[in-house]
Amino acid sequence: MRLILLRHPLPEIAQGLCYGSSDVAAEPAALARALAELPRTLPADLPPNTAIYSSPLRRCTALADPLAALLDAAAPVRDARLAEMDFGSWEGQPWDAIDRADVDAWAADPTGYAPGGGETVIAVARRVHGFLDDVIAPRSDALVVCHAGTIRLLAAFARDRADIEQAALHAAATPHRIGYASITILHF
Repeated sequence: MRLILLRHPLPEIAQGLCYGSSDVAAEPAALARALAELPRTLPADLPPNTAIYSSPLRRCTALADPLAALLDAAAPVRDARLAEMDFGSWEGQPWDAIDRADVDAWAADPTGYAPGGGETVIAVARRVHGFLDDVIAPRSDALVVCHAGTIRLLAAFARDRADIEQAALHAAATPHRIGYASITILHF
């Protein structure tokens, strides 16, 4: 089975803000570019009517919904387990305004600390793992429109599907190099 992961387009939010689970829109020009380019860059052997899943956040659904229409596929399934990490009180705050001691506490415990009182990476890993278990069993290929954090976790599960803690550690240690509207293909 292949999971074809699409990161959402550039969000319509000021640079330097923490926006994990915040429901911000996709920047309109970036969304238009992604919709123009993706049909040409998706795998040519994509089966007809491939299942499409999406984070329920607008920056993802804005891409998933029209992409389904372009591919003549069923409407995307919105799945909250694909949402980006909830940063609690950090959401919407400039990164440089967040107390350095709090950032250091997160760095000291990257999988168990809940930034801003939101979610831990372990909690996010558990919900992403639950999504993966549900999708792998009945499907051949699937398109998933989601977030960089979710993509890093899914990539970690592609290495070792059974160990949630190891996947969370691996994802937390993986440098963030996933471009907006980029494609990542994983094999399970």
